[in-house]
Order: sequence, then structure tokens, then C-alpha cells
Amino acid sequence: MTIHALPSYILPNAPVKNKVNWLPNANRCALLIHDMQDYFLSKYDVTRSPVPELIQHISQLRQVCKSLGIPVFYTAQPIKQNPADRALLNDFWGPGLTAESQHHLQATTAALAPEPDDTVLCKWRYSAFQRSDLRARLQAVGRDQLIITGIYAHIGCMSTALEAFMQDIQAFFTIDATADFSLEEHLMAIKYVSQRCGVSLTCEQITSALTQPAAQ
Repeated sequence: MTIHALPSYILPNAPVKNKVNWLPNANRCALLIHDMQDYFLSKYDVTRSPVPELIQHISQLRQVCKSLGIPVFYTAQPIKQNPADRALLNDFWGPGLTAESQHHLQATTAALAPEPDDTVLCKWRYSAFQRSDLRARLQAVGRDQLIITGIYAHIGCMSTALEAFMQDIQAFFTIDATADFSLEEHLMAIKYVSQRCGVSLTCEQITSALTQPAAQ
């Protein structure tokens, strides 16, 4: 029931056709680094694609956001979840992070470790909005856009994008700063978001939109 070993693949990096023409604005958006915990990354061979590129791209995007004063949020799943809290996730994925030998894997990978001014949200369900105060936190800092990075693209990242749409928050799904169980599932998530609930953009497209004078 747990996550199986995941194959290596090259991250997609081509722009796609989106249904809407939203662009991220540095004064409106926040960055989400979704579930980039060593536990989940360990399902890959971390020395091969997509992991090194994924970490590099998220790091570069985070640096851009930090330089523009864009707030950064993280999600992280807790260790030793009560079965009642984990609920239906048990049926699909087992108990999650429980083994004593794996406790060190709870942390966000070192290259992306949160900084003191970042916000880390406890993750309970696929969507980062479920059982968290993410929406309230975004409203408190005047943000109605969310740039989504991390893993896994077709599960938590896509679910978060869909729920952002349902909460009137524009979602930007980062094509080459998300990774998935496979290239096929990754491409599915990119297409779904681009046509149903948000905009799928490359890191280059997002950076360009954030840094051009017109976006300020």
C-alpha cells in the first residue's frame, strides 16, 4: 500500500496552451513548496532525473520569490499520524511516515530547508488547503495567486491547484518544478490544470512574469 520505487524520467519543460491567460504578479502571489520531504524524494533514485533538476528549479524559483518579497509556504506530512487523522489515506497508502528508522526523512530536503520567515503547514490530505489555514494566511498577506511546486504532481499538487480554483485563488502549476510517479502522470496533471482550474507554466515563464516591470 505504500509508494513504490519510482522511475527516473526527464522533467518536461515545454510551454503548453492554457485555457486562460493569467500571469503571476509579484504583488499578488505566494509560492508553495509542496511535500518536498526526504521521505517522498527517497522513492526515486535521487542522483538521477527528475530529482536534481526538481530541487534546482524550486531553489531558483524560491530565490526569485524571496528577492521580490513574495511569501513562501511549505507543506510537510507529520510522523506517526493517528489512524483517525489519516483516515482514508491508510487504505490507499498505508500508515505513512511511521518507521523509527525513517524519522529523519520527515524533514524538507536540506537544499530547500525553510527559512525563519517562511511558513510550514502540517499536511493532512492531498490538498494543502484541507485542515490547514492556508487560505486565511494568504488573505492575511493580500495574496490571491499561488505558484505550486513540489511532489507529487498528479496527487497533492494537482489537488491543491483544483481547490485553489474553488476558493477563487489563481493557481500556477509549475511544469518543470513539479515531479510525479511517471512522465505520463506528470503530463496528465499539467494538462488537467491548464484546461480545468489554473495555468501551467515553466519556471522561465513564471520568472519572466514576476520580474517584468508590467507585473509590478
